[in-house]
Amino acid sequence: MKTVLITGIGGDIAQGVATIIREQRPDFRLIGVDMHEQHGGALFVDEFAKIPPASAAEYPETVRKLLKEKDVDVIIPLSEQELEVIGPLALELGKNRCITSGERAVAVGLDKLATINALSGFGLPVPWTVTVAEGVPSEYPCILKSRFGSGSRTVFIVKDSEEAAYLVKRYPDAIFQEMLEPADREVTCAVYRSRDGEVASLLMLRRLAGGFTSWAKVIEDEKTSHMCQVIAQGLDLRGSMNVQLRLTDEGPRVFEINPRFSSTVLMRHRVGFRDVMWALDEAEEKAVSFSGIQHDRHMVRTQGALVF
Repeated sequence: MKTVLITGIGGDIAQGVATIIREQRPDFRLIGVDMHEQHGGALFVDEFAKIPPASAAEYPETVRKLLKEKDVDVIIPLSEQELEVIGPLALELGKNRCITSGERAVAVGLDKLATINALSGFGLPVPWTVTVAEGVPSEYPCILKSRFGSGSRTVFIVKDSEEAAYLVKRYPDAIFQEMLEPADREVTCAVYRSRDGEVASLLMLRRLAGGFTSWAKVIEDEKTSHMCQVIAQGLDLRGSMNVQLRLTDEGPRVFEINPRFSSTVLMRHRVGFRDVMWALDEAEEKAVSFSGIQHDRHMVRTQGALVF
């Protein structure tokens, strides 16, 4: 393997992935793509190319042409929009050329209602979740959020039926969900399942700032680790995903799954959860092994700026 193409290079996840590969495999040639050039993504790769959005009809053929012209060995798609449409191309390329979390994990993870239904089907306890089409809920406060996609841009705390009725008109495709407490017990779990079926998970108690994990601490929780194992096997996970949950008084309750590398990818790599490199190793048909990670280690997000 010599050339890796990373999509969404204008974003923090792609830049974290590129940083890891550059450090670990400096011999690799990195190509980054994005919809526009008004970002610092080009500083993290050897070459940058502008491509149409994933919603455009020409997106698959543009990517296919780029892979051929640049002699790309592996592509790593990193946005939900791309994961929605890249399935046929991934099948065409084969298991070793497109790094994703697997067909079922992607399909379930991109749909928050499907996520809850799948977890319930695995016998796991879940927060109540209904579509807005089913009417306003009877339990408040609760959460209203987009059914598709990730992040906190379309997440609202709904205090009463009056607020619920207003939001339903604005977001007809959203879902209502039980508000899990306490808020300061939110955990993001990096989960990796190797091709031989072994599962590794890293549990990080976190603090959010601007929708991103700004601080995290590695913790140990047997019930949560078991839950991650069940989910990885149930979704036939192939590689890496992120499980979001809160540790409630009744135990861990998952509210979201991101079927890709997440914004903590560089943080967790630094403490020894090397899921980017495991995925690349497996793409090269190499065996991977997981080692224990010390608990109570703290991680923080830092920020920089460059002028050019």
